[in-house]
Amino acid sequence: MTDTATEQTPLTPGRALAILEEGNRRFVAGTPGHPNQGADRRSALTQGQNPIAVIFGCSDSRLAAEIIFDVGLGDMFVVRTAGQVIDDAVLGSLEYSVDVLNVPLVIVLGHDSCGAVTAAVESYATGQMPPGFVRSLVERIIPSVLAAKQNDVHDVNGTVAEHTDQTCDRLVASSRSLYRAVRDGRTAVVGLTYSLADGTAQRGRVIGDLEA
Repeated sequence: MTDTATEQTPLTPGRALAILEEGNRRFVAGTPGHPNQGADRRSALTQGQNPIAVIFGCSDSRLAAEIIFDVGLGDMFVVRTAGQVIDDAVLGSLEYSVDVLNVPLVIVLGHDSCGAVTAAVESYATGQMPPGFVRSLVERIIPSVLAAKQNDVHDVNGTVAEHTDQTCDRLVASSRSLYRAVRDGRTAVVGLTYSLADGTAQRGRVIGDLEA
């Protein structure tokens, strides 16, 4: 079991991803190590934080990132919105994680049966938009629905995977800070799609050099 607190040298994006994938395998196998969750770890973090990755994921209650990747306090900087929809607060949070905390890896975490993506698929099919601010979420996901259909993908789960990849692209296109971090090899952006049934997180889009 990897204790991320023992990582002394700066992590490459690939090494950070490997730690998370190792944790996910433990979670899937039902043998989590629960690292970095004790009183000593809590005390050690009072003076600062040094997360190995930032997770930008869906707000779904079944998508608890620290549990899925079997990590603990201070290991991940987590940003969540329904359907992992991007807004200014999201971009500001991700830029802070990369430029101030020097996080080497940005993960975009989607999941199958996503309610927000389902609503976008249904709205596109029927031409009816949901009320209130849910409409704003759906409007921001519709471009991913269109991209999926252009690739002959029409089901919700296939659209989720496309939306996760599209979100990776939009982050780098929307933020000069993230673009520069990827260009300079300081970070990489990776899309993962989580399976609610078996707990696995499958790789999708990779932007940047994992071994930089």
